[in-house]
Amino acid sequence: MREHINDPYVQLAKKDGWRSRAAFKLMEIDDKDKLLKLGEVAVDLGATPGGWSQVAAKRVGDGGMVFALDLLEMEPIHGVDFIQGDFREDDVLQKLKEKLGDRRVGLVMSDMAPNMSGVPLVDQARIMYLAELGLEFCKEHLKPEGAFLVKVFQGADYENFFRAMREVFKTVVVRKPDASRDRSAELYLLGRVLR
Repeated sequence: MREHINDPYVQLAKKDGWRSRAAFKLMEIDDKDKLLKLGEVAVDLGATPGGWSQVAAKRVGDGGMVFALDLLEMEPIHGVDFIQGDFREDDVLQKLKEKLGDRRVGLVMSDMAPNMSGVPLVDQARIMYLAELGLEFCKEHLKPEGAFLVKVFQGADYENFFRAMREVFKTVVVRKPDASRDRSAELYLLGRVLR
């Protein structure tokens, strides 16, 4: 708890009005990779508390759209259309598809993490399952030049998922933003341009 409170990104998020320190992860990646363009449609999977959705809404502007989805409740954010539900359930996915209509998505973002059990193999399998669901969503809804930014953990199945990303995207790179804690096994994979 002390580490969290003293974390410079937590303090900066509070000072600057961001909902979470995760906002800095997305800003750093976006500053480098230019993923969020004005007028873009973005989907934020596992959005609560809303740090990534906040950043996305600001960067796509009023002409863009951000659709956010999470199992947990999220306080409203200007420019973000939120759906509460489980991404693993067909009816929730159907709601998202209906809201998208025939719009193609420029960026799918997934900072989703399962409830952690503390058992590394179990947690690894759970996060990879969520990442795979996000990848399947991309195949159906991403525009050809779109991108997928997804959190994964290093460990079992990482190499297999990396290969699966390379089958779907022309380029796949690894990102570990400064705002990601050093001791964390999390990495972000960024896939760009559908094959």
